[in-house]
Amino acid sequence: MTPDTGRLFAAIHATWPAARTWSVAGFTLRDGDGGGKRVSCATWDGAATGTAEGGLADAIARVEAAMREAGQPALFMVPAGADTLDTALAARGYAVADLTALWLCPVERLTDLPVPYLTAFCVWEPLSIMREIWAAGGIGPARLRVMERAASPKTGLFGRALDKPAGAGFCAIHDGIAMVHALEIAPPFRRRGLGAWMMRQAAFWARDNGADWMAVLCTEANAGANALYDRLRMELAGGYHYRIAPEACDG
Repeated sequence: MTPDTGRLFAAIHATWPAARTWSVAGFTLRDGDGGGKRVSCATWDGAATGTAEGGLADAIARVEAAMREAGQPALFMVPAGADTLDTALAARGYAVADLTALWLCPVERLTDLPVPYLTAFCVWEPLSIMREIWAAGGIGPARLRVMERAASPKTGLFGRALDKPAGAGFCAIHDGIAMVHALEIAPPFRRRGLGAWMMRQAAFWARDNGADWMAVLCTEANAGANALYDRLRMELAGGYHYRIAPEACDG
């Protein structure tokens, strides 16, 4: 059975975990230790505060105060279809950022072809050259700490093209879902099919480690990566966007 939204978002947060989480007014808050929006956002448990406008507005105000007390801007992750939360945040002047698609497919859909020899590997801990590829793509020490925090099973993905180091990625499993994060192909080696082979290598590893599903996140603005996942016959299974406080946008 295809994973439902709750299971998918649980896998997102488990495979790319915050440094700390805590609860305020029916929301889960995150301290990302500099690791980016996904590990620094608040997410809503709608059942905890109900959907009445006044109750939700009060809860949002309490979350804002708690996040600012923690020294970070108010930032909310809004899953597709969470219209009540989205409307409440829009009314408070929150801006939309980073529309993100969630791609999903059964593991066996990506294990139908063997990965060419010396093209892609699974390795943990990450090699120095993988760290260099990530760093060149803006994936620095704080995001590497996110990978370190993720529970096993997890692996790094290392790709080669033209007999040279060319790509790096990360994959971890939660509740039968293998999620790929931080897939980075060095610019000279893009559009050569390496991303697809690295996704397939991740799928073979996921199969061997008990996963049934492959998933990956991609901002809607990244047309090339979205085209890749479509060519791999992955399917859109929802997504999310962020709502950012007005003062954070101004800064």
